[in-house]
Amino acid sequence: MSINNIFQFLVPKDKKFFPLFEQATQNLVLLAEKMHEAVNTPKEDREAFLMEIERLESVIEGIAHQTNLELSRNFITPFDREDIHALISAIDNVADYMYGAANRMRLYQVEKITKSIRKMTEINLEACQLIQLAVADLKGMNNLKGIADICKRIYKLESKSDNVFDKAVADIFENETDAINVIKYKEVLAALETATDKCKGVANVLESIAVKHS
Repeated sequence: MSINNIFQFLVPKDKKFFPLFEQATQNLVLLAEKMHEAVNTPKEDREAFLMEIERLESVIEGIAHQTNLELSRNFITPFDREDIHALISAIDNVADYMYGAANRMRLYQVEKITKSIRKMTEINLEACQLIQLAVADLKGMNNLKGIADICKRIYKLESKSDNVFDKAVADIFENETDAINVIKYKEVLAALETATDKCKGVANVLESIAVKHS
């Protein structure tokens, strides 16, 4: 048995941080689902989804705040304090940018949803589902290889998102004659692409934690 495993055996089971991580990732997946549903529903029904996205982003922000409060109150943590802060902040960042995309759709009154926007919300949903799986595997630190494999899949999704974004922007500049529409679509696409970048940021933190405990 390694020193890390002995230490984990002796430390009391965490009852604060992992439940918060689980709540954060559950809500993150819900937010990503609502985003994907929003772009696949008629415009007249979209507002209800956008409002739910705003609510879920606020919930995740509250969980991040509570996690940081628990860090200030608890001496013993399941893994390094800076990693706990980095992980919850990275999850919150994903939520921020998906909400940012939804908010731009509302503010700019985007009517027609392009295939590229739908594809990017699909990519973000898959990445968030993978984040939820990897965070669940952190709890016992028994499947570190599984976490590493999930991180690789998230990196591939981020690369895929970059390609979709680049092609979508090129298509907009080539075919869209209304300058205002160019700005609208580019802003929404950029927020969605950044959300995938932030999923990669979560994977970076998870991979770092896994390496430290391997």
